[in-house]
Amino acid sequence: MTTDPRMMKAFWRTRRQQGLRRVQWAALLWGVAYAGFGLACALKGARLFHHGGIPVAASGWAVTGVGALAALTCAAVSRHGLRPALRALLWTVCGLAGLAAFSLLMDVITLMFGQGVDSRASAVNHALAAGGTFLLAATARSDRLLPVAGAASVPTAAPRPAQLVAWTGTVAFLPYAAMKQIWAFGGTFAGTSGAEMRAISERNGASGIWLAFESWGLDATMLLAALGIFLLWGLVRPWGQVFPRWTPFLRGRRVPRGLPLAPALIGAATLAPYGVLGLGYMALATMDVVTIRRGDFHSPQDVLLVGWIGMAAFAVYGCALLVAARSYWLRTRGLPQGMDAT
Repeated sequence: MTTDPRMMKAFWRTRRQQGLRRVQWAALLWGVAYAGFGLACALKGARLFHHGGIPVAASGWAVTGVGALAALTCAAVSRHGLRPALRALLWTVCGLAGLAAFSLLMDVITLMFGQGVDSRASAVNHALAAGGTFLLAATARSDRLLPVAGAASVPTAAPRPAQLVAWTGTVAFLPYAAMKQIWAFGGTFAGTSGAEMRAISERNGASGIWLAFESWGLDATMLLAALGIFLLWGLVRPWGQVFPRWTPFLRGRRVPRGLPLAPALIGAATLAPYGVLGLGYMALATMDVVTIRRGDFHSPQDVLLVGWIGMAAFAVYGCALLVAARSYWLRTRGLPQGMDAT
């Protein structure tokens, strides 16, 4: 049975137009909702941003402006198409939404272990902004989203450079994991014992789940790091595109693209800038350009040792996650057979 190439071409053109419309309308509705949320917070005086000295009222109005600009831009795209100027404006608003979503990962971690967030309004803002970031990016690329007819569907491994980056991100976490496990087992590192770290956790309001893990000799952040490494390798290996045989009830089923990409992009957007900026601060503190606070540690040197280990892990892993996510995106977007997915 043969298929008329003209009919197939018309079919894929229709599919692309339908996908374009759905993504544009979803982003438009998000912009309206986000502007409404910002307006409500501004009128109520709720604080959405806790850094940079932004006044209470200004943060809500800033969110309102981002949402309104997103809605107007998406409406213009729906009417006039993805013109270069509108595409550039979409990416600009997408970047602003991404900045507003910063620290969403921290909110998720605290909620996972039964701790409350510092501000509910701020946490909701982080979640809404993250959703908008994905929708605006999808709108900016909506004319390129759907797979090409006849595309390859066989799971593939990432190119060798991307896999080497994944190894780098994995190795970067080894000193961090060793440090955390020394404390979890009751040992002493950077002049601080495991008992002191547990007392610090209790004083800072750690949840019962968090403290229970520590009593079992397991550090909760270490477990999250292990999940992060699992995600990193799932993005660069073929089994990350299809559920492995050892997963019950899901053997051989294809993984939805958004399932690994969403946490990967959230993690990369949080950890990469946090780690890179943290490394810069550690360098300035090491050179005595800035004064580092001792905090719960016994000396500034102890803080620097722990800071270098932690920030290096976050920076390298965050950048590796970004590279792996890009490789996964390119390998699963439906490239025709024979095209290079690097």
